[in-house]
Amino acid sequence: MLVDKSSVFVGTGLPIIAAMLAQRTHAPDLLLVFEAGGMGPQMPELAVSVGDSRTFYRAVSASSMHDVMSLSQLGYIDFGFLGAAQIDTYGNINTTVIGQHSAPTVRLPGSGGANDVGSFSGKLITIIAHQSRRTFVERLDFITTPGYLDGPGARERVGLSANTGPYRVVTQLGTYDFEPATKRIRLISLHPGISLEDVTENSAFDIPVLDDLAVTPEPTDESLRIMRQQLDPAGIVLSK
Repeated sequence: MLVDKSSVFVGTGLPIIAAMLAQRTHAPDLLLVFEAGGMGPQMPELAVSVGDSRTFYRAVSASSMHDVMSLSQLGYIDFGFLGAAQIDTYGNINTTVIGQHSAPTVRLPGSGGANDVGSFSGKLITIIAHQSRRTFVERLDFITTPGYLDGPGARERVGLSANTGPYRVVTQLGTYDFEPATKRIRLISLHPGISLEDVTENSAFDIPVLDDLAVTPEPTDESLRIMRQQLDPAGIVLSK
């Protein structure tokens, strides 16, 4: 999904792993951009956050949050890459609270730059490590990052560009895009060994299915070796 010679605004965790893997395989000239100001680094291993010093390693610029957000607002960021705790049918994301904002049952890490990434990046990719009825929800407890809000035309009505918005969602079950007409999430590929019933049972809303539903290619042995031995040898994000 991450294209060579493009730019990507990278969030903490699995997005960093995926962006680094792309840079070391099919997209060597992928420009990684981090919220704290690191632009174009060649990270030796996993950074534990977007403010980790490794996000500046051999970077083309050690800049500032202001400059990074300004570049994003100007339209220079091709892809945004975020994790999420909850997502709804229009790709809106919650990473703030579970429960009422004034008295949450769970306090999540919060927005950071996630609102900006989702608002201004050309194409937003979201990773949800565990899809379930608690993460694919009918209604978010809090909208941290705008997707297509309440449907077609909604982003434009609030002043966001029509050329931005959710692009892909990846979970442990499959890969999703968004229907062009309705802006609703749609299943486009199942991971090996996963059934449509698995997807249905792990979503609180109905999910349309692409007519030509694919099976997601399995990771190569070389990709697994790079991730486990080079990117995250301590197993901080990836299980051993």
